[in-house]
Amino acid sequence: MTIRTTTLSLLTLLTLFPTIAAAKDEPPADGDTWVDHRHEVVSKRLDKWSNRIDDWFGEPDPDHPADANLRVMLDTEWNPDDKFTVTPRVRGRLKLPTLEKKVHVIFGDDSLDDELKHEANAYRNRTNTNGRIFDASQSRDNNASLAVRWSEVFAKQRTDTDFDIGIRSGSDLYARAKSSSNWQLTDNIDTSLEQIYRYGIKSKHHVRTNWETRYIPSEKSFIANQAHLQYEHDKTEDWTWGNSLFRQHNLGKHRHVNYGVYTGGNIEKRKAALNTYGPFTTYRQPIWRNWLFTQTEVNYYNNRKETKNTASARC
Repeated sequence: MTIRTTTLSLLTLLTLFPTIAAAKDEPPADGDTWVDHRHEVVSKRLDKWSNRIDDWFGEPDPDHPADANLRVMLDTEWNPDDKFTVTPRVRGRLKLPTLEKKVHVIFGDDSLDDELKHEANAYRNRTNTNGRIFDASQSRDNNASLAVRWSEVFAKQRTDTDFDIGIRSGSDLYARAKSSSNWQLTDNIDTSLEQIYRYGIKSKHHVRTNWETRYIPSEKSFIANQAHLQYEHDKTEDWTWGNSLFRQHNLGKHRHVNYGVYTGGNIEKRKAALNTYGPFTTYRQPIWRNWLFTQTEVNYYNNRKETKNTASARC
C-alpha cells in the first residue's frame, strides 16, 4: 500500500525549493516518527480489510494476498481572486486476487479517473470552494464514491477496459465504462487514447475523451501534447475542450519538471471557442519519505470570458 500526499504551503515551498531541488538522495521509505507509525498502521489496516473482503469470494492464496493502494492529496491553490483554498482528495483501490485479479473495490474522488496517468497540469480539476478556504460539504461529496470495478485486457487490440458500478456523492447510483489504448508509432513516438462514459441517476451523462501523443528522444526528457474533449448532459448540455503542449525533464529519484502552454474553452453550436490560455510550469519530487510527494504548479492564464488575467500557484 502507498499513501501519496501533495501538500505544501506556497510560503514553505518558496523557502525550501532551492534546497529541495538540489537534493540528490531519494528520501528513505520509513523512519521512527509518529507519522511513520501512523503510515504503517493505516497500511496494515487497509491490507487487512482487503484480505477480509477477498475471503468472501473464495480461498485466499497466501503467496498472492490481497492488497490496497491509497492516494491522499491536499490540493491547495492561491490566486488573486479566490485567495487561498484547500481541497482534500482521496482515491483508493482494493485488489482481490480470488476473483482472477480482475475485480477491484475503488473509493474516493472519482474525478481523478478522468485524468491521464501523467497529467501535465491541474487546470481541469480546479478547486471550487464557493468562496471559502475549505468547503467541508463539497469535500465530503467529492470523496464519497464507492464502486466495484471489473478490469479486462484485450491484448490483440492493445486495449484496457474498466467497468464500474457504484455510488458517488453519497446518493448518485452510476455505471461507468472506460477504454484505454496505446500505440507505439515509431521508436520515439507513442500515442494513447482514453474513452470514458458514465451515467448517474442524478448526474446523468458524462463523456470524456483524452488523447496524448509523446515524442521521447531520450529517457531524461520528452515533448507531449495532451488534449481532452468533455460532454456533460444533466439539465443542460455542456461541451468543453482543453489542450496542453509541454516538455518534461525527468531528473531521477522520482523527480520531474515540466513547462508548457495550456489552451481551453467551451463548444457552442458546434463551434469551439478559446476562453483560457497561458503558460504553466510544474515541479514534482518526494520529500522526507519516498511515499510523500509535493507537486507544485505556477501558471498565468488569460480568461477571455471574464476579461481578466490570473496568476495562480497550486500545490
